[in-house]
Amino acid sequence: MKISGEKRLVQQLLDLAGVQIDGNAPWDIQVHNSDFYPRVIAGGSLALGESYMDGWWDCEALDQLFERIMAARLDKKVRKLKALLWAAVKARLTGIYGRARAFEVGRCHYDIGNDLFTVMLDKRMNYSCAYWQEAETLDKAQEAKLELICRKLGLEPGMRVLDIGCGWGGFAIYAAEKYGVAVTGVTVSGEQVKLAQKSCASIPVRFELKDYRNIQGTFDRIVSIGMFEHVGFKNYRTYMQVVNRCLKDDGLFLLHTIGSNTSVHSVDPWLAKYIFPNSMLPSARQITEAAEGIFILNDWHSFGPHYDPTLIAWHRNFIDNWRHIQDAYDQRFQRMWVYYLLSCAGSFRARRNQLWQIVFSKNGGSGNTWQSLNHIAPIHCIR
Repeated sequence: MKISGEKRLVQQLLDLAGVQIDGNAPWDIQVHNSDFYPRVIAGGSLALGESYMDGWWDCEALDQLFERIMAARLDKKVRKLKALLWAAVKARLTGIYGRARAFEVGRCHYDIGNDLFTVMLDKRMNYSCAYWQEAETLDKAQEAKLELICRKLGLEPGMRVLDIGCGWGGFAIYAAEKYGVAVTGVTVSGEQVKLAQKSCASIPVRFELKDYRNIQGTFDRIVSIGMFEHVGFKNYRTYMQVVNRCLKDDGLFLLHTIGSNTSVHSVDPWLAKYIFPNSMLPSARQITEAAEGIFILNDWHSFGPHYDPTLIAWHRNFIDNWRHIQDAYDQRFQRMWVYYLLSCAGSFRARRNQLWQIVFSKNGGSGNTWQSLNHIAPIHCIR
């Protein structure tokens, strides 16, 4: 059987990652439509994801496939294979992070449906990396993450706390219940506000549909969990200035964010189109440059490998509960969501993405700050 030139080129690339077309390993791809090859050569990563959504190819273990692709750095090696025309153009997202677009990710992603996130996430509805250091279940790992944040911030009863990008209120409700603080949460998702408000009737927590640039007031502590990825590199400095304006002089700010190993101004085109519009991952350099002259960096905690089991747990919940929500979504959506969760799991497993918790202060913090950070030191590093 004659092998097309396009198939030969695709296999040449996949050989670098130890992946075979129609092979027997769980990470090998099974191609059902021969048009897959010219489509992917012409369209790169966007076409790869869309052709999976269309059912043109399958893989028994998508997470293992993407772990191999990411670990092999095919995005760099492909540039050396002049015969291949793989993903030559990335979607540069320069200058599109204005206030008019701030709510787009809310409408396109977080407002998809509370039913989806309710069956996929933990009982507290945390949609960010869990902390698995001493936890065996998603619920316990997410509570461990929330507790870790509260301890790093040195929360005390009566403090006023701002949660930028509060999601469905997981942190806000936990902090109010466990530490007696009053929390204001802001989000760009109307659906998140609706569900969060139902869960906090008897505790000092309120939620607002608001862009971070419109926040008013001052707070003892500020936290942002999984929101900075939506800010955009042109607004990193503005973001830090807003936090500085809203934070008391003796306050602390904790930033929990996915991070990139390199400074980039673009995002994967498939993720940008189908999952997180107008989003990108900040690098360590971009974060520190944005904070320079505004904050003192008190602590930097990296635990990116914890995102792999978090995403796998979300995927398991999604598949196990699909029958409960399938009437609201079609099969193409299911394949899209599986592709999203497992490709991201593979990326974190290959250490192509990171997860950071960073504690900032205006003046270095008080003695209590260092006591709280030193107290958590024994569980601070990845073992």
